[in-house]
Amino acid sequence: MKLAIDAMGGDHAPQAVVEGVKLALEHYQDLSIILFGDENQIRPLLGEQKHPRISVHHTTEKIENDDEPVRVVRKKKNASMVLMAEAVKDKTADACISAGNTGALMSAGLFKVGRIKGIERPALSPTLPTIDGSGFLLLDVGANVEAKAQHLLQYAIMGSIYVENVREVKNPRVGLLNVGTEDQKGTELTKNAFKLLSDAPINFIGNVEARDLLDGVADVVVTDGFSGNIALKTIEGTALSMFSMIKDVFMKSTKTKLAAAMVKSDLRGLKDQLDYSEYGGAALFGLSAPVIKAHGSSNDRAIFSAIKQTYHLVDKDVINLIKDEVQSLEDREET
Repeated sequence: MKLAIDAMGGDHAPQAVVEGVKLALEHYQDLSIILFGDENQIRPLLGEQKHPRISVHHTTEKIENDDEPVRVVRKKKNASMVLMAEAVKDKTADACISAGNTGALMSAGLFKVGRIKGIERPALSPTLPTIDGSGFLLLDVGANVEAKAQHLLQYAIMGSIYVENVREVKNPRVGLLNVGTEDQKGTELTKNAFKLLSDAPINFIGNVEARDLLDGVADVVVTDGFSGNIALKTIEGTALSMFSMIKDVFMKSTKTKLAAAMVKSDLRGLKDQLDYSEYGGAALFGLSAPVIKAHGSSNDRAIFSAIKQTYHLVDKDVINLIKDEVQSLEDREET
């Protein structure tokens, strides 16, 4: 298996990317990596001896976080992210990963890799933490601000296939994010989506509320990109604020500082449990090959997690499973 990785994407690139790649290659003996980026920055991080399963595609051009997504993909044709996506398009690589500009990666995925036939819009889909540590897949979190009921149906099918095959959850529960659990709650979008999901070949459990997400109410939660992005940022912001408040409490006095020293490892474990980058990156489901967005602040462990996720996506042939199910759904609609 060969993966293409944007070595220049993310706040801690290229060092975090290179270190994460090293961890992955120790873990997977059948994996090779193409790093796209500035060879003068990458080579010193690889060490004196060349790794037989790492190759570097040199380019000094990269996409910045403030670049306009659609325009920059067309303008910066030699950017590390663009060349990475082209490697997947040309089948030089099986999948690609970047921790860079999210909008640019979505544009590169659409323009270079392309959509699965029958999928109207791709969905950006991270796995978020739950109290029991199992996690849940949320889609969409911003690939499309607006959506139609048919899009949510496709999100549910793609998400269900991914969770069952990659996260190995048998018959995953699929919920529709809504303002209440009653069947007739919500907007016209959610009402129409509810009807489609009820008839779909998935384990649809009905509407779910945002307050229950971290309790593990569902394994897959579908919504439009506007609501999904708000839910994602709320969960992330709440976790950061909570740990900031806990830190302030522990730093108030000598007594609390001693208590902090005693529970330091436990708090670190709790922080890791609430860090969704530990579950991998956010997959762009609906494209004809795996495209993974790692968190912008990814360290080496987060890059390793994103590579593990991508490895299993390719290994379990999830894209072709999605293609087959979409075709099957279209056939049922025609009959």
